Amino acid sequence: MSIGQKLKDARKNAGLSQEQLAEKLCVSRQAITKWESDKGIPDVGNLQNISKLFDVSIDSLLDDSEAFPSGIIKESINLEDYPKEGKFKSKYDAVVKAKYPDAHSIMPLVRKKKLSTVEKALDFLIQPGIYHVADSINDMSAYYLVEKGSKQYLVNVTKDFIESRELARHFTGRGQTIGNNYFTKALYADLVEKK
Repeated sequence: MSIGQKLKDARKNAGLSQEQLAEKLCVSRQAITKWESDKGIPDVGNLQNISKLFDVSIDSLLDDSEAFPSGIIKESINLEDYPKEGKFKSKYDAVVKAKYPDAHSIMPLVRKKKLSTVEKALDFLIQPGIYHVADSINDMSAYYLVEKGSKQYLVNVTKDFIESRELARHFTGRGQTIGNNYFTKALYADLVEKK
């Protein structure tokens, strides 16, 4: 698979237009068109930016035999640029709302680490709940379920970045295990105003 095809697939899987991707990479839409049609390749600086944005290695971008992992976008942010206002409970709410202004729904999520059998036993023996407390202190970020069109995204916001990954399975609102974590909807309401 060519770098142009990988870039095009990644952009479409992330739900971005050529204009939106160009804006994120600080290049022109014409540059994106040129790269996607394999009439040119990004320079080293742009390869680094693409690598960071889609959270993949530069080697995987350049390897013709390797398929591009889909559905993950990671962007650097400055949390201070997003004021907490209105019904936002935190600046993290403001970040995800700003990044997904056209979302149908943005639901805050509660995350719990999925414990292994050994961790469950130790947790019970030492102090029930200690693993979850330690994990919560270790990961002070916020998680959201974003619905945009027919797609759902798991969005993680920290003080330094926002990471979005398209969900393969539909999140129904009940608890769901994704990777090593278990997610449920938070008690506070959807961040999108219903009309």
